[in-house]
Amino acid sequence: MDAALAAAGPVQLTVRLVAAFLVLLAGVPMSLLGRIRATWRTELTMAWARLLMRALGIRLEVAASASGTAPDAGTSSERSAASDSRARPGGGAASGTGALVVANHVSWLDPLVLAATVPSRPLAKREIGEWPFIRTLAAGAGALFIDRERLSALPSAVAAVADALRAGDTVVAFPEGTTWCGRGMGRFRPAVFQAAVDAGAPVRPAVLRYREGPATSTRACYVGDDSLLASIVRVAATRDLTVEVTLFAPVRPTAPTASRPQARTALARIAESRIRANVLELHDHG
Repeated sequence: MDAALAAAGPVQLTVRLVAAFLVLLAGVPMSLLGRIRATWRTELTMAWARLLMRALGIRLEVAASASGTAPDAGTSSERSAASDSRARPGGGAASGTGALVVANHVSWLDPLVLAATVPSRPLAKREIGEWPFIRTLAAGAGALFIDRERLSALPSAVAAVADALRAGDTVVAFPEGTTWCGRGMGRFRPAVFQAAVDAGAPVRPAVLRYREGPATSTRACYVGDDSLLASIVRVAATRDLTVEVTLFAPVRPTAPTASRPQARTALARIAESRIRANVLELHDHG
């Protein structure tokens, strides 16, 4: 899309940035309220995320896919390690456990988008918990943290996610571990899927796609040497930015004879194959 057509005017840009700043400030008292009761936390987080997206001029579209756009890839043993499960509104199963929602990673906006879509708790990098203002917002959203640089801390992070799933919370994770441009994706790291195996919780794949009109847009991408401030301004300066969220049917580990590494790897490969097929199809048509 032509840059002149994609750009918002200076007045609209200023209004969006000021509105986003005010919503960010409002997130502090909302996060404090969210710590009082879990039901308040998810409802307030969803409302706040939607307000922030609206302030930035981002439109949200949510679609559900019964089984994805292509058959599951992977070996027959991987396919037998997971099966579709009837979902609750948040993606969990009828047994009361939560769901692990996993998605492709394009932008710093992705956790915000899924928070606006599904009542959930985000799994975030440890560094985010060290930023004073963001730490308060993350705590109010019930964020769980993972230190990707310390392998010794990984089991405790996985255990925390499993405990949240057992308690009925839906947890959002981005298993690629880094952002991509939106026209491709990386491999899923299987570690976080161990939490779903341990909790007996379903995994719900989701695809995020940013677009301007019918075409895939890269203006929300956050890769390379891009700064967060520059990315925020670029997003706010985009006239008609839409993010599509496609939610796939949940899959659940069901092979009791499979080893724990095999079970988590199977879940990771199935989720990745569903998401990758959709990302590639959208790129081919967008």
